Amino acid sequence: MAKTSKSKKAADRADEAVETLVRGTGTAAATSDAGDAASDDAKPGTASKGTGKDKDQGTAEQEIARDTAKKSKNDKGKKAKDGKAKDDKAKDDKASKKSKDDDKGKKAKGTRDKKDKGAKREAALDGASSAATTGSLAFGDPDFTFSETLRAERGLVLADVDTRATPGYEGDKKSAAMDLVEGQTELSDLQERLWANGKDGDGPSVLLLVQGMDTSGKGGIMRHVVGATDPGGVKYTAFKAPTPEERAHDFLWRIDRALPDPGQLGVFDRSQYEDVLVVRVNELIPRSEWMRRYAQINAFERAALARGITVVKVMLHISSDEQKARLGERLDRPDKYYKYNPGDIAERARWDDYMEAYQAVLAKTSTKGAPWHVVPADRKWYARLAVQQILLEHLRGLDLEWPAATFDVATEQERLAQT
Repeated sequence: MAKTSKSKKAADRADEAVETLVRGTGTAAATSDAGDAASDDAKPGTASKGTGKDKDQGTAEQEIARDTAKKSKNDKGKKAKDGKAKDDKAKDDKASKKSKDDDKGKKAKGTRDKKDKGAKREAALDGASSAATTGSLAFGDPDFTFSETLRAERGLVLADVDTRATPGYEGDKKSAAMDLVEGQTELSDLQERLWANGKDGDGPSVLLLVQGMDTSGKGGIMRHVVGATDPGGVKYTAFKAPTPEERAHDFLWRIDRALPDPGQLGVFDRSQYEDVLVVRVNELIPRSEWMRRYAQINAFERAALARGITVVKVMLHISSDEQKARLGERLDRPDKYYKYNPGDIAERARWDDYMEAYQAVLAKTSTKGAPWHVVPADRKWYARLAVQQILLEHLRGLDLEWPAATFDVATEQERLAQT
């Protein structure tokens, strides 16, 4: 009876363990208790000594306990496996994230490196450009000339010219003033040599032709450049609207009469080009007529070159804003009123038309023998120095020597001594 009671107690303990697991509150201890109860029933002799009913009941309870324990173990294993899987997934995610971060970091580094290389390359290019600019010829270098630097080459676009630039000159207003004064000495000497070589009526001459919009600085060129020469050897002409007499002739008639004689420095303040600029913009003559004039002007200049006249053509190029400022100054200062012409405003209103007309002049009449020189003129000090140097360069090109004596020097010295 005691043995049966023992078996019954084991069964009760197994039932409690099963019930605990079914309610979802079971733990490993409950599973262990069920296992212990099943183990007690499995001890040798214990079950065989009980009744058949107890034996069957005990066997069934043992199977339930084993199944329960197995299920609990499986669940635990599954949970452990799931936990491990989660841990592995977390590790994989972490590794993946780290890999992505590394890739992102590499990409970012690559981008930074690329940017750094790009920046270094740009800096190198800038440096090379700066070095090239610094290393280019400029005023003061033996091989530099303003004539070549400012020559209107084929394809030049006037709108692309920076009117405030100072091509070929690295100095400032103060240094330009000193260079201008220094150049005046040489200009005076060469102009005298020119005059001396033309005294016999068979020497070279030079024509400085200056064009530009109103307020472009033509008057300043006359004062600061031409003014340094001997007036006796200069033939100066300021062309204005044609007189009735001039209108009665071909447009080049008055131009031909103003050309310099041998030994003279001819100066044109405006020129024959007014007849393809003003007449075009203001539609004073038919298009067909002014279109023919480009070829006529080229032929006229070739004839002048054949006569020994060196033709130096200069366009003083200012911006519309600079012209407005200069016109404003003339209206603000009583000492400048005499320079102001109400008609300047009407001409200013046709600025774009004039720029188009000047572009045509440069394209059609800048020839090998008589090229145009486009001088940025927003800075007066630069324009004056540039024009002076262009004139000097052409005078130097004539290789002017003092003419030889046409008499016996010793005889004349002796005659002088006897007086």
